[in-house]
Amino acid sequence: MSSTVNEAGNEHVADVIVVGGGNAAFTAAHAAAVRGRKVLLLEKAPQELFGGNSYYTAGATRIAHNGIDDLRDFIEYDDRHAVSEVPPYSAAEYAADLVKVTEGRNDPELTEVLVNEAAPGLRWLQGLGLKYRLMYERQAYEREDGSYLFWGGLHVGNVGGGEGLMADHVAVAEKLGTEVRYGQDVFDLILEGGAVKGVKVRAEDGSVQELRAESVVLGAGGFESNPEMRRKHLGEGWENAKIRGTAFNNGDMITAGLAAGAAKGGDWGTCHSVQWDAFTAKNESNRELTNRLTRQSYPLGIIVNNRGERFLDEGEDFRNYTYAKYGKVILQQPDSIAYQIFDATLRPMLRTEEYDMPGISVESADTVEELAAKIGVDPAALAKTITDYNESIDTSKPFDPNVKDGRAANTVPRKSNWGHPLVTGPYYAYGVTCGITFTFGGLKSDTHGRVLDEAGEHLPGLYVCGEMLGGLFSANYPGGSGLAAGVVFGRRAGTLA
Repeated sequence: MSSTVNEAGNEHVADVIVVGGGNAAFTAAHAAAVRGRKVLLLEKAPQELFGGNSYYTAGATRIAHNGIDDLRDFIEYDDRHAVSEVPPYSAAEYAADLVKVTEGRNDPELTEVLVNEAAPGLRWLQGLGLKYRLMYERQAYEREDGSYLFWGGLHVGNVGGGEGLMADHVAVAEKLGTEVRYGQDVFDLILEGGAVKGVKVRAEDGSVQELRAESVVLGAGGFESNPEMRRKHLGEGWENAKIRGTAFNNGDMITAGLAAGAAKGGDWGTCHSVQWDAFTAKNESNRELTNRLTRQSYPLGIIVNNRGERFLDEGEDFRNYTYAKYGKVILQQPDSIAYQIFDATLRPMLRTEEYDMPGISVESADTVEELAAKIGVDPAALAKTITDYNESIDTSKPFDPNVKDGRAANTVPRKSNWGHPLVTGPYYAYGVTCGITFTFGGLKSDTHGRVLDEAGEHLPGLYVCGEMLGGLFSANYPGGSGLAAGVVFGRRAGTLA
């Protein structure tokens, strides 16, 4: 039987307790600390596995801006800036993108705050010590004249990707005097008189410690690492998805928040999921390869299932607007496996950090039929699919991956942009499956991160941010808006807590 020990009786161990250890949680901690609050951050993972899901990202963060001159004040200098075109991306475009990809199911009030405060939030964090840059390797192709054109509204990211992002956050927390404890299995909230007064932490020996504070900020992620919850809320088969990020986001604090009276927020039936290396060993929660296990150059080629059939529009939009929904489509294919197919002409255009990954799942062959045999697909079926695709391409339009070029392949299913005949050997097939990133359902809050109950009233003492905050995303999301939301609503929660 577990014993219960109160640290310092009923005295507060801090003014603010933050539960979680990713971008949103640390941002909330910084916002509270700069106000002079005593902050205790509790991270479930051991120190060597710090950083939550944020560690596993590329660090891309979507903000509204007025072009490259508007970004120079907080991004790291790069010689390529002089030959780079970075189109302005307005708050109105940002909001419209959210409406488009979520099919209008995004919360409009949360959206308004996000699109207007993401850029100021990054500047604030940069002033504290975080470092940002233009993401050349992910968001721009070099043109024939040596210049660069950025696309898709997502242009800025952290120096060092997710690993650099979280190392910077930890350094800022230390500078601000925030106490960070690792290996903290926070599993419940202390509720007294209808208000949250702290958290319960389970030690390795099963004993329970109660830690009290004036406010608790929950930034402990979704339930994507919990197979039972995935199957219950996302549906049959989702228990088989690969976990892209941290293995510690098991939904315990979402469950605790609901038990304390919080209302559910957002879409509990969908999630962020991507095309993920299918066969490489250690293709879950891999801290060495992190985001390199994604396969995001798919708009250039075609994707087939193990029957040799195409089943989606690879060129529907820039990858920023489709990649987070196509993992689900892969999961629904036979054996939850598909293959991205490219030829020798396209191969040099693939993202180096992903497609030159050590140990990558890839097969190559001089002919389509030989390639099919290597991946266990009927050669005649794959050859027919590629022939139909090649012959249907509108070659009257130039191929240009920097813009939506309208170079369609008018076959079934249609490919709307970037149709490029696959005719030059060797041919390449990259095996992909579904990698789950985070779940979209969470706790309901107002625009300041104050958790709401079923009656729409604030639950005193409780705040939420990051992937635990439900309401912004449904079915899909614009790339980079997750880290942006963590900054915006983490900062807002920490400013009030």
